[in-house]
Formats: sequence, C-alpha cells, structure tokens
Amino acid sequence: MPRRGPRLVLAVLLLVPVTAVLGFRLADADGVTPVPQLLAFLPWLLAPAGLGLLLAGLARWWTGVVWGVALLGLLAWYIEPYGTVERPGGTPLATVRVLTSNVEFGGGTAALIGLVRDERPDLVFVQECDRHCDGRLRAELAGEDPADAHPTDRHSADRRPSDRHPAHTYPYRAAVEGEGSAGSLILSRFPLTPAEPLPGTLGMPGAVADVGGHDVRVQLAHPMPPLPAGLDVWREELDVLRDWARAHADAPAILAGDFNATQDHAAFRRVLDAGMRDAARLTGHDRTPTWPARTAPPLGAQIDHVLVSRDFSARATRFLDPAGTDHRAVLAELTLHAPE
Repeated sequence: MPRRGPRLVLAVLLLVPVTAVLGFRLADADGVTPVPQLLAFLPWLLAPAGLGLLLAGLARWWTGVVWGVALLGLLAWYIEPYGTVERPGGTPLATVRVLTSNVEFGGGTAALIGLVRDERPDLVFVQECDRHCDGRLRAELAGEDPADAHPTDRHSADRRPSDRHPAHTYPYRAAVEGEGSAGSLILSRFPLTPAEPLPGTLGMPGAVADVGGHDVRVQLAHPMPPLPAGLDVWREELDVLRDWARAHADAPAILAGDFNATQDHAAFRRVLDAGMRDAARLTGHDRTPTWPARTAPPLGAQIDHVLVSRDFSARATRFLDPAGTDHRAVLAELTLHAPE
C-alpha cells in the first residue's frame, strides 16, 4: 500500500493534461495555451496516456485503468487521417510538381537552390525568404540580376522574364518582399497573372498560373504560429486561408506553405472542410513530421502542407531535408483533371 499513493498521484498527473487536450479535440476547438501547442503533437500524447494507464494498473486503481484505456482509444481514433481521398473522375489534363519550403529567415536558401535544381518542380512556394534570399533566387533560378529587383515594392508579380535576360528555369514569380520571416514568394515555370496577396503578418502572395491553357489559382500560406500571446492572430490568419479556399472551391487551386497547424487543429480542419485536400493525406503520409527538422522524423509535427482542390489527384508526396532551416520541404506530384 505505501507505493500505491505515489503511483496513483503520478497517474493522475499524466492523465489529466491528456484529458484536457482531448476534451478540446472532442469539442472541435483549439482552446487556449498550452492546448494549441500540445494539439500539434497529439500522436505523442500516447506516451503519457500509456504511462498513466500502467501506473494506474500498478496502483490497482481501476477507475484510472478505465480512464487510461478510454484516453488511448480516443487518441487512436483521432490519429486516423482527416479528410477525403476520392480521386477526380475527369480526364487528366496536366501534371504539376509542387515544392514548398520554409527557409528560416533565408538560412536555407543555398540548400533550396540545390534542391530545386535536382528535383525540378514546376511551382516553388518559399516562406521566410528575406531580401538576400530573394536576390539569390532571382540570380540563380530566374537568370536575373538581383539589382533588377525593386526593394521598395513590397508586393510584386511578374508575368514574363526580363527583356534583358533569357528565360531560365523559373521566369515567373509572385512575391511579397520583406525582411526576416516576412518575405515569401512563388516561383513558377508557368506564366502567372498577379493576384492580391492575402492579408497577414507574414507575406502570403498569390497568382493565377496558366497550366497548359488551364487557369490554376496558386496561393502561398504562412499564418503566424500559435504563440501564447498571439493565438487570436493565428486563428484569424487561418480563417483568412479558409475564406480563400471557400471562395475558390469551384476552380482548380493549390494552397501550399507553412500553415503552422496540423490536422489536429480545428482552425486547419476548417480550411480542409472549405474544399481542400492535403496531398500528404492523399498519398498516405498524413502523419509524416515536417517540423522541427532536427528531430523529424521520428519526432515532430506536420505543419507544412500542399493542399489542392478536388480537381487534382496526387501521385506521390516526398519529404526532403534541406540544410540551414528548421523545416523539411514537401514535394507533391499532382495531376490536374478535367471537370466531370
């Protein structure tokens, strides 16, 4: 009996936080700090729940045993993939390879350039690309002189390469210029028509891509992370992405980037419910972590996503590890289908 007390207390201390987080998941809400931060790592709550169950059993605390079993059952249920996987029935029209990478204040720029040259994606979504990063990408992937950039223009979108330089790999771009984490851009092999960037603390450029004569709306996602003092901003910016997805639900669309959210966040699930599907989910990789790169895999959260409208199928999703950044890159191989 003397050992029962400490074991019971430890079991309670382990099971209560897991119960609180799962309560918000059941309520389809993200709650307050630290719930959103813990929801990002929901599968890893199996460890404290399992340990709490073990301690309850050793303490012969049968209420705790039932409690622990119930928590493990709920966790197993919610670890299942979220969203639909039906394949479009229309005729295939074009293939599109999409790469998204957060280069962490530009630190992963050199590695990204090598990755792009090796993988040759058609669309590249780059987050946290500062002015130095922007200049290097112009020079090495678009054949432009960095001096041709316009640092006073925060928003820019180009439909064609510079007249003074030949067309190179990625002659088209849409960008929100900025320092540190504020800058973001989309590089494209396809011609782009400018679109207004989405409002947000960090840059979220967009455009319409001409993919073999078919208009595809492309939008970079980079809402603020769920910082303890900034949860309202995080929710609001994910709602902006939800509204964009809802507004373009009836047309081919790609929404990619660092969402700072997983399928276990209610705010992110609302983006999916607005008509988007996750390429990782479509290809069986819905739990593959992308952040932090230092521990992923095996430990981490999938916060970087390539979301597509129902006009697309996904053939493969790969997770790559460029140096100099705390995010893994996501490469999705997509097929655009004609309407049924």
